[in-house]
Amino acid sequence: MGNADSARTPPQPIRDAATLILWRRREGRLEVLMGERHGASAFMPNRYVFPGGRLDLADYRIRPAAPLNPVSAARLLRCRGTGPRKGVALALAAIRETFEESGLRIANPASTARATAPSWSAFCAGNLAPDPSALLYICRAITPPGRPRRFDARFFAAPAELATGDLQPSAELDKLSWVTQTDTEGLPLPGITQYVIANLEHWLSPQSASDPALRVPFHHMLHGQRLLDWE
Repeated sequence: MGNADSARTPPQPIRDAATLILWRRREGRLEVLMGERHGASAFMPNRYVFPGGRLDLADYRIRPAAPLNPVSAARLLRCRGTGPRKGVALALAAIRETFEESGLRIANPASTARATAPSWSAFCAGNLAPDPSALLYICRAITPPGRPRRFDARFFAAPAELATGDLQPSAELDKLSWVTQTDTEGLPLPGITQYVIANLEHWLSPQSASDPALRVPFHHMLHGQRLLDWE
């Protein structure tokens, strides 16, 4: 008789990831960029989410056009399992994934001509480099167990006016649009996305956005219990 434990599905690895919330104000209302994940996606099909994705090794190697936002750098230093290099790489991953999924690019001219990895070549065309100087680190969440894929996602926010390009649906995200919190009430959203939208106005307030000591919410599970910690 076989061992019952051997028949169990092995736990999914938790991969580092980054998300970027592009925001703007129209007629006094806060709007954010969201899209619908394709129905064939293994992760959160048909859910409305912000652009984002997995951290890539190339995100450590690309040289940004400017240093990481110092408020975000200080907050990320308190983020367990995240050193200074990884913090910068996560911010760059958020910028890269947003470009890949929406066509919008947060970049400035590179100081010198430089070779780039294939995953960054389209982004860096025209001797551009990613610019994380305005990305604000606001939230962290680990996908609960039992999902087909699990991510340790760090959420960043940046003003939409810093992004250039035209909105373009991708293989990951479709139906890209700018929405208010009221607009999202009828959409199928992951729980963490609802949480971020509900708290975004507070995080973007001048007092909060300028405070490097502001504790960042960290959603995860331990021994089957949902936890909200603060880092």
